[in-house]
Amino acid sequence: MDSAEQLQRIYLAGFELQTFDRYPKCVGVIRDNCIALLVPGVDGLQLLGTPGWRMGEVMGVLTERDGRQVFQAKSEIVEATAERLAILQKFRQDLAELLRKV
Repeated sequence: MDSAEQLQRIYLAGFELQTFDRYPKCVGVIRDNCIALLVPGVDGLQLLGTPGWRMGEVMGVLTERDGRQVFQAKSEIVEATAERLAILQKFRQDLAELLRKV
């Protein structure tokens, strides 16, 4: 699968593309404050890790703290509300579908 075609399809579907100095081999894919990192693989672009919540210039990962779900990046924490979790789930589904298309 051609990475350039995948990126074009992702961009046309309303995702923002961004590069990061800290991750020179990755492309950041952002929509509705959700973010995922993509890397080139043998079958085109693939997810690096799991998508998370954009918190400034970093990605907050979904975790549990004191019995509740939160997005955390170092010491910064954002509440993982039902609305945010639904947005993240839709982001994951849409991105996975776009990555699979031939």
